[in-house]
Amino acid sequence: MATMVQTATRPASGWQGETRALLALAGPLVLAQLGQIAIQTTDVIMIGWLGPEQLAAASLGTVAVFVLLLFGIGVVSATSPMIAQALGRRRWLVREPRRTVRQGFFAALLVGIPVSLLLWQIEPILLVFGQDPKLVAMTEPYVQAALFAIVPALLTIGLRNFINALERPRAGMVVTFAGIVFNAVANYGLIFGAFGLPALGLLGAGIATALTNLAQLGALLGFVLLDRRLRRYRLLGRLWRADWARLLELLRIGVPIGVTLVFEVGLFGGAVYLMGLIGTAELAAHQIAIQIASVSFMVPLGISQAATVRVGLAAGRHDLRRARRAGLAALALGTAFMATMAVVMLTLPEPLIHIFIDTAEPGNRRVVELATTFLAIAALFQIFDGGQVIGAGALRGLRDTRVPMTIAGIGYWGIGFTAAVVLGFVLDQGGAGIWFGLLIGLVATAGPLLWRFFRLTRQPAAEPSGLRPRSTAAPA
Repeated sequence: MATMVQTATRPASGWQGETRALLALAGPLVLAQLGQIAIQTTDVIMIGWLGPEQLAAASLGTVAVFVLLLFGIGVVSATSPMIAQALGRRRWLVREPRRTVRQGFFAALLVGIPVSLLLWQIEPILLVFGQDPKLVAMTEPYVQAALFAIVPALLTIGLRNFINALERPRAGMVVTFAGIVFNAVANYGLIFGAFGLPALGLLGAGIATALTNLAQLGALLGFVLLDRRLRRYRLLGRLWRADWARLLELLRIGVPIGVTLVFEVGLFGGAVYLMGLIGTAELAAHQIAIQIASVSFMVPLGISQAATVRVGLAAGRHDLRRARRAGLAALALGTAFMATMAVVMLTLPEPLIHIFIDTAEPGNRRVVELATTFLAIAALFQIFDGGQVIGAGALRGLRDTRVPMTIAGIGYWGIGFTAAVVLGFVLDQGGAGIWFGLLIGLVATAGPLLWRFFRLTRQPAAEPSGLRPRSTAAPA
């Protein structure tokens, strides 16, 4: 009965063994993240075909949805280190993972429903931030359709964390890539009126987003319930039975993760609204450049998720040396990739931009020029962006989330956002100044996160609190 879990969580031997284990786990996770961003990129590309104004309007709505969704993802993602540390202590556990996943579902509802209700009022919220009323009116139906993706997306994250902690992430990757096809077909049909469907424009893109997330949830849930080696966990058994101690523990770990993600993505979201105060061309160029940078970011993000599991497994065994080795291996892989992407962004900006907008069209010239400038700055912060996400992921494996939240708040907002406002508006550097502010925020955050991980994993005499097993026992 325990064969699958024992194999999945067996300690790796030496640097080569750890690197192989990390790559085996990170590969499907990276592909799944690239698949997820491919879904978002498909949205941007197809909306871009409607025109720069529609693209600018969609960016306002997308930021609002994404920032709030990420808070929920952060909360639910606490299931990953909780399961990993439990399996690190005892590889054959069944009830512990089931109970944790169940509370992850509760957390998804606790966060997802209020967030969805808030997004329903997107128009007055955006107007308070001084956005163009015309763009706000265009994005409102898009957001009100897309918000129905929130709860299914969070439930899907809970299932993915479960299979990831068992080091079986391939099903999540397959579901995500199937979602790319589904989303592309639904987008094309509902935005432009193909396949006999009505042409709904931005509203169609929002509906396609909701349908795609529902389909992904159904597919992944079906896999978990039907797979011979996973169905023994009986994830839906006694589904509505509360486990308050475990839920509170999940929230204790997960809420700081969610706040940290909001700090990070909120910085980039805040940059969208700052761009909106400058002009439509700057806003469209920012959306293109940030989408390219986001695609690059998916690789270290997948490595970071693998690091959470590998560090968590070692932490469950109280093995600081293996935990540190897992984090360092993840950092080396992520840094190598991001350095490569920095070169690509510096040398091939126009072909990248052409994916989203016709660079030969004279009317788009201003957008192309701005996007090229923004990509050059993005190239400068690639390594720091990879470093901060891997450092945060490794710390989550130690269940260390509160201090990283503070670091993120100071680095992204106290330093990064302030620099963006000063450079962009006070010193009149416009969009480039805002992007340099993003660079400064990432630098200010990456260093302290990595320093904290190294400090916690080289103190055998005094274990960090995240390494101590916690009792969350409750009836199944």
